[in-house]
Amino acid sequence: MRLSGRRESSYVEDRRGSSGSGMRMSGGKKGGCVGIIMLAIGAFIWWKTGDSTMFVNNLGVGQGTAIEQTTTTNSGGSQYNDELKVFSSRILASTEDIWTSIFKQNGMTYQKPTMVIFSDAVNTGCGSASSSTGPFYCSADQCLYLDLSFFSTMKSQLGADGDLAYAYVIAHEVGHHVEYLTGLLSKLHQQMDRARSDAEANAISVRIELLADFYAGVWGHYENKTFQSFEDGDLEEAINCAHKIGDDYLQKSAGYRTINPESFTHGTSAQRMKWLKLGLQTGDLSQANKILTCSESEL
Repeated sequence: MRLSGRRESSYVEDRRGSSGSGMRMSGGKKGGCVGIIMLAIGAFIWWKTGDSTMFVNNLGVGQGTAIEQTTTTNSGGSQYNDELKVFSSRILASTEDIWTSIFKQNGMTYQKPTMVIFSDAVNTGCGSASSSTGPFYCSADQCLYLDLSFFSTMKSQLGADGDLAYAYVIAHEVGHHVEYLTGLLSKLHQQMDRARSDAEANAISVRIELLADFYAGVWGHYENKTFQSFEDGDLEEAINCAHKIGDDYLQKSAGYRTINPESFTHGTSAQRMKWLKLGLQTGDLSQANKILTCSESEL
């Protein structure tokens, strides 16, 4: 991406070097947490969004009492991390410009989220989390959380690399913020709370994530239209990333003998690529309603 000379967001909080301790991450009455994927040691782990308590450890995802407490300190001062911070800040600034314009055109005011950059562990309005959580958005404090080392993990473990792939991760979390501001996130979380089964709740979670993918694509559409920032290969990088974080792909990568669609919480590779591409190609917000109203087979 061509980002040279672009402004950096002032809504960035750098907590690297501070210690964090975690018990668990929870939605509850505080608000919901949603993220692009979750990682566990040696495997790719996805997670359940919504207002139910969850935790992640190296064995997987499920209901439980707590994550083992961790307290670490990291200076985060490497040149690579500093470059990624500047890059991430410029991408966040771009989302601010694009969504401020879109909201204004629709008679609304865009409230900018804060991006918290952390290392190892972090305390949030939704509870505490470790880096293994992956990037996520917490509606309770309207912040997106990012450990910059996740981008290295994307490259080394997922085989997803490149500027627009990294930008997609940030834009996806901002997409959850857009869901929050429009009232959709709360509405869908309430539907998850009323779900009669895990499978039904997971199906709603998939729509939440695909909508954030679509919004990430809408941002990309107007980012390139406004700034002509995309270079050769950028689109392919983003689409490849969407493919590599599909639930079916992650289950296969984790060595599951049987792929279980009822456990999907983020969508298949085909679904994630489909809605990201639609946003990128059209920038048409009216298409978002299809994600909420179409049948499972049409997703």
